[in-house]
Amino acid sequence: MRLGIVWRTGIAMALIGVLAAGLTGYYGYTESRALLQTAAEQRLLTATRVLARQLSVGLDTASRDALMLAQHPGTIVLLDTWHRLEPEARGSTMAAMFKTILQTRPEYFQMRLIAATDHGAERVRVERSEDGLSRTPEDALREKGHYPFVVETLALPNGAVYVSRASLYPESPRHEGGARPALQVATPVYGPHAQAMGLLVIDIDLDRLFTQLAADLPATLSLYLSNSDGDFLIHPDPKQAFAFDRGQRALIQDAFPETRKLIGAPSEDIQQVVTTQVSNASDQALVAAFVRHRLSGMHNDEGYVIGLGQPLRDVLADADQLGRTSLRIALAFSALAIVLAALLARRLSKPLQQLLRAIREFGHGSHDAPLPLPVLRHDEFGTLARAIDEMQGQIRAQFASLELKQHELDRLASHDTLTGLPNRRLFMDRLTQAMARARRHQSQLALLFIDLDNFKDINDNEGHAAGDDVLKLMSQRMGALVREVDTVARLGGDEFIILLDGADNRDEITQIAQRMVDVLRQPVLYEGKLLQCGASIGISCFPDDATDMTELIATADQAMYRAKHSGRNQLCFASPAGQVKSGP
Repeated sequence: MRLGIVWRTGIAMALIGVLAAGLTGYYGYTESRALLQTAAEQRLLTATRVLARQLSVGLDTASRDALMLAQHPGTIVLLDTWHRLEPEARGSTMAAMFKTILQTRPEYFQMRLIAATDHGAERVRVERSEDGLSRTPEDALREKGHYPFVVETLALPNGAVYVSRASLYPESPRHEGGARPALQVATPVYGPHAQAMGLLVIDIDLDRLFTQLAADLPATLSLYLSNSDGDFLIHPDPKQAFAFDRGQRALIQDAFPETRKLIGAPSEDIQQVVTTQVSNASDQALVAAFVRHRLSGMHNDEGYVIGLGQPLRDVLADADQLGRTSLRIALAFSALAIVLAALLARRLSKPLQQLLRAIREFGHGSHDAPLPLPVLRHDEFGTLARAIDEMQGQIRAQFASLELKQHELDRLASHDTLTGLPNRRLFMDRLTQAMARARRHQSQLALLFIDLDNFKDINDNEGHAAGDDVLKLMSQRMGALVREVDTVARLGGDEFIILLDGADNRDEITQIAQRMVDVLRQPVLYEGKLLQCGASIGISCFPDDATDMTELIATADQAMYRAKHSGRNQLCFASPAGQVKSGP
């Protein structure tokens, strides 16, 4: 029997529905897998970078604790008068301070005060054990003068901090039949005669430190830490950690080949990698992110590679669920479409076309304003539409997240990280636009090229931290003196440039520059000291001094040098007729 048009249409609609459902499910499944894996890689990379920063914070905290105790007057007195004190009275106050710090720093498992004399004899030692904190009896203390960390720390200048290589410290409290992976933070104790009298040592339990750092991470994540040679220091499998202490080698570059870029003397352009570790067993595949981290401000050339891994099956669990859901929807729809093909052919043609258009538009990249879906229907098309809508929502959310990350990267690329001011790149864009407007409206604009006076002396004498505070405060002062339409940018070092948009009155420009000189030469209070800075300003005007952007900046720069050579806290116009000087 020959089927009529209704049956043929119904069967055709059923087949089209099956095909549409299958394509939708496959597209959603494959796209969601790719997006979920990309998002997981970004999350792991972000978490790894945060973990690396937290490691620096943890070591900085230990450094500050060591410096605080080393510079404490009681520490110097104790080392100086040790042999003149009664045995029962020696070091009790120091031990109490050690215990107080150990109670608040669970990652510290031992603190020691070691003398430079008597072959590096330990004077006070407090350690953590299963029974709590306890001070080691004096007759159990040992000589440490032959240990490298003692020799290297005593050779450091006053206020310097030494950090040892990570190792299985043989004197650390035992656990599970082995020593704890640890590193030592030490600083010399200098006496009133500028001579090293001893050193203050803090032993840090790496397992406990990273347990604290990773406390907020999901339990499914795996933590990896290796030294600069690639030897595992922390690994989910304890047998892989510190294998070199057992005469073996377990290297991160062997387990994750992509990390070879971070081992040894890698390129400064490569600080992080993301990789997928493929395994013969599909349930053991791993997505991992690694970051190379070097200690700064400490006497240690050791570098670390920190990584986080997540099972690929966990990353793709949502995609698999979406795939199963889409498959169930496709099967249910196919069965219903075949049974009711003749009755539903005409009725189902409209929503089916609507679904196909929405899927097609979404697949072509129309994510911002997707076509409406029949989500209010109570049949299989409604179920399919809701599933598609949910899938689109997930994909849009992933794209939104990626877009936010891109916006943040763009902001970082266009602004100075220290002051928050626009950098040279953003400033040149704004200057280009401002000059185009000025040409179009036959108006003018001015550039103020600013170089801070005395900044090098402040940076050299007070330190980079003081210099950074001065730069940030000077940036705030400059920003407060200009309009919203103007732009204050940092070119680098202690050089700034200001775009005065629409400035066509030299008297007003002079007043603004003079106010800038007066405000910038006000002293800066830093740690109880008044730091005297100031600024020299060169001014160029468009189009009077130059019609080209590069030339306009160059004339302002030259005017600034003329102002600086005339004396500090002065300003100078590029045109001779506009030169103005302001004494200190």
